[in-house]
Amino acid sequence: MRQDRLAWLVAATFAAALSGCGGNDTPASTAAPTDPAAAAEAASDAAATARASALLAQMTQAEKIQMVHGTGEGVGPVGGAGYIPGISRLGIPDYTIADSATGVYQTRLVGSSITSVTTGATSLPSPVALAASWDVDLAKTYGTLIATELRVRGFDVGLGGGVDLAREPRNGRTFEYMGEDPILAGNMIVARTQGTQSQNVVATIKHFAANDQETNRMSSNSVIDERTLRELSLLPFEIGVREGKPGNVMCAYNLVNGLKSCQNKTLLTDILKTEWGFKGTVQSDWFVAINDTALAANAGVDEEEAGSTDDSVGFLGVKTFFNQKLAAAIQAGTVPQSRLDDMVQRKLHTMAYVGLLDAPPSSTSGTIDQAAGDAVARTVAQQSMVLLRNNVARGDTAHVLPLAASSVKSILVVGGHADFGVLSGGGSALVPSRDANAVPCLKPTATVGGVTACATYYDSSPLAAIQAAAPGATVTYLDGTNATAAAAAAATADVTIVFGTQWETEGSDLTNLSLPNATTDAANQAYDQDALITAVAESAKRTVVVLETGTAVTMPWLGNVDAVLEAWYPGMQGGPAIADVLFGAVNPSGKLPLSFPLTETDLPQQAISATNKQVVYAEGLNMGYRWYDSQSIDPLFPFGFGLSYTSFSYSNATSSIDSSGNLTVNFTLTNTGSVAGTEVAEVYAELPAVANEPPQRLIGFKKVTLAPGAKSSVSVTVGAGRLAIWDVAAHSWRLPDGGYVIKVGGSSRDLNAVTTTQTITGRLLASYD
Repeated sequence: MRQDRLAWLVAATFAAALSGCGGNDTPASTAAPTDPAAAAEAASDAAATARASALLAQMTQAEKIQMVHGTGEGVGPVGGAGYIPGISRLGIPDYTIADSATGVYQTRLVGSSITSVTTGATSLPSPVALAASWDVDLAKTYGTLIATELRVRGFDVGLGGGVDLAREPRNGRTFEYMGEDPILAGNMIVARTQGTQSQNVVATIKHFAANDQETNRMSSNSVIDERTLRELSLLPFEIGVREGKPGNVMCAYNLVNGLKSCQNKTLLTDILKTEWGFKGTVQSDWFVAINDTALAANAGVDEEEAGSTDDSVGFLGVKTFFNQKLAAAIQAGTVPQSRLDDMVQRKLHTMAYVGLLDAPPSSTSGTIDQAAGDAVARTVAQQSMVLLRNNVARGDTAHVLPLAASSVKSILVVGGHADFGVLSGGGSALVPSRDANAVPCLKPTATVGGVTACATYYDSSPLAAIQAAAPGATVTYLDGTNATAAAAAAATADVTIVFGTQWETEGSDLTNLSLPNATTDAANQAYDQDALITAVAESAKRTVVVLETGTAVTMPWLGNVDAVLEAWYPGMQGGPAIADVLFGAVNPSGKLPLSFPLTETDLPQQAISATNKQVVYAEGLNMGYRWYDSQSIDPLFPFGFGLSYTSFSYSNATSSIDSSGNLTVNFTLTNTGSVAGTEVAEVYAELPAVANEPPQRLIGFKKVTLAPGAKSSVSVTVGAGRLAIWDVAAHSWRLPDGGYVIKVGGSSRDLNAVTTTQTITGRLLASYD
């Protein structure tokens, strides 16, 4: 049964105050492109514009209105999140929309209920896991696969691109996003978007903007200063729009500085469309994201979702605004006709630009290539897992991981339903299991925000994969409900692998970052996981903890275990991928896309208030790892951290600036260990003191694979914008004048990082470069 997003809708009165967001009065550069790729892009864009204009000129007013609103959820020939009928006489195909954060989520309206459809679609690891790979090529593959499966099922729009920053790690949707840094998130969403649109599928990036918690998510007000908004919250969207050119940007439920995101002209028109040059469609979030037709339309919303066929009736009791109400507003003059024409022009431009006009999906119920999907899912899971700890156990001479299948004789696997499968996140980012849920719900009547609180587990058993990887070992499983029995069994096993799970879902935030127990997650958890791990670690010869989580997790037992592997929500090939890493078939290379705090008291926001809807970003620019750096707080694990089965060293760092202002950082990376491995080399910058910035920021990265003993000369080039600050007085990006310290290493807190300095002449930038 689908976790119906309508169940999350709540009655609320939204504020309509003036926005405090600042626009940019510095015009973007309009110089003609000189390189062949840019020239080809400009030609493609011009052709799409001309074609859209020609179609628009032939449309009736009723057809124009038809193009700018959905007709409900689960409706149309293929169901899904939304549906806009095409115009056959003009060759305009249906606009069929599906949730697709981790894969195709197909739904249908049955009576008054929206139910999920079993499609055989691939469930990939969660987006935060993808971000942990720090691999833009893999992100493109991720987007390509999902788009391929969307088309097979008859969809031509995917809603998968979440890039709100992990300002609040307890946010129930952290697993849907790309971590806490705008450069990492921005680069990854560009690649994913390009992969999606390469398959003639329109990509959406969301939720614009500052949509960083689920508590009061439809009425909370993100109070955020202009500089923080531009340098952090908006930056991944800016990178995604400028470089990825998505067809859609989805505005959010929350307010930003007193004005609803979907009724915020400064955000949608002044910044997104005018300053950034976005030519696509601003798509509302689903239901109640707007509450005033003229305000939303004039602010820049181009498409209401999920919409309805009759605004006065709405959809399943939820009123809508862009059908008859929009037609009436245009007739009354409160919304100009030119605004409607622009809405339609943008929709048609996008459809032409991504090739949808010429190549709509040819099938509405095709068969998905599951073998191809499984191969990608396993690769993404392998590359995204982060090895957080790997010690030498007492009496041993080698690190506990990787496990040696030829020598380990007995393995105890405990907890986490590892005998059945791997965990998935909930809400609209869920992809239904190909089969029945592998794990029964403990309390089927439990709800979160009015919908079922039962987690989905994919039938991909880590236990079975461990048994296959170590056929000569005796492998025993205990479910973890009896910590005393687990500790006794651990005392006699060569190695004990304990699985810890932490379920997240849209519609609800976590109360804390601990592994949940029977009290905090009664529908899915039967025992105290922290107590279990503590008990096992006290008696086990070697203890390995595998975490299936969607965000950071606290670890009171960390000092007593030998190894910790963060597997995230690893998708439907998670079981084999976990075994691949544990036994060394794959050398882990993932790095954390968000900081793990030692305790919640180390977070800038001590708790998420259920009653105070003013969400004040009091930490300003000190978000994520910038907070820990600025406050001199040691996190449990820092941003960018991740171990390998080999070791790497950095040396010979130099930097230079070219005539265009691009910074190139050169360094030598050496694999100093005994096995082949892949390292994510991270480049950070310490800006001049005059910039008044946090201690450091990520400006670039590169993933490099090296044989044992091999070394490589590596270059990372970044545009001037990566070093810029937002000048509030000028409403523009400014490159501060002075000396920059450039640091290259394996994490934001790498004590062995190498540095170089670069003096830069400050100036205003025409745009973020």
